[in-house]
Amino acid sequence: MRKASLKRKTKETDIAIEINLDGKGNNDIKTSVPFFDHMLTLMSRHGLMDLKLRAKGDVDVDYHHTVEDVGIALGKAIKEALGDMKGIRRYGAAAVPMDEALAHAYLDISGRPYLVYGLALPKKARIKDFDADLAQDFFQALAGNAGITLHIQVPYGRNVHHMIEAVFKAVGRAIMEAVSLDPRQAGRVPSTKGKI
Repeated sequence: MRKASLKRKTKETDIAIEINLDGKGNNDIKTSVPFFDHMLTLMSRHGLMDLKLRAKGDVDVDYHHTVEDVGIALGKAIKEALGDMKGIRRYGAAAVPMDEALAHAYLDISGRPYLVYGLALPKKARIKDFDADLAQDFFQALAGNAGITLHIQVPYGRNVHHMIEAVFKAVGRAIMEAVSLDPRQAGRVPSTKGKI
């Protein structure tokens, strides 16, 4: 079982994560940001990653610190759980419809962090009290700290909630594919360099 536990504490946030990449999508997530909890629950469930997450942050100031720092911590936990990366498929892709919205996620566990975020949201889009632009900050932090190249595209959609939800589900499914073990790799690192 590829698992990791991680704690990250700053003057702005206090985060504890437990992850199992070979799980069933069980989760217990509390960040004090209800919409974000919902999105992380979906990512865990559709990515079949068991995830326990506790985050306390200065949400009275803004949700930004909590959302970004959870991305940092989750990225580090995924990287730690992957270990030497031997036998993984490395690449993952998923397309997820959510009513009128469609999201694509493509990723490479490359050791070269990069985010392409092709999601055109209305200016100052919000879902209740959640600034929809924070999703991009989360994925930037996740990609940067997990060491993945991540491309996200939403070619169309009307409802901002549906667009963001489809993205989190698609990223979860792409992670599930990329971290899955390929028996044909026979314990090899999936790179001609011999290292990721």
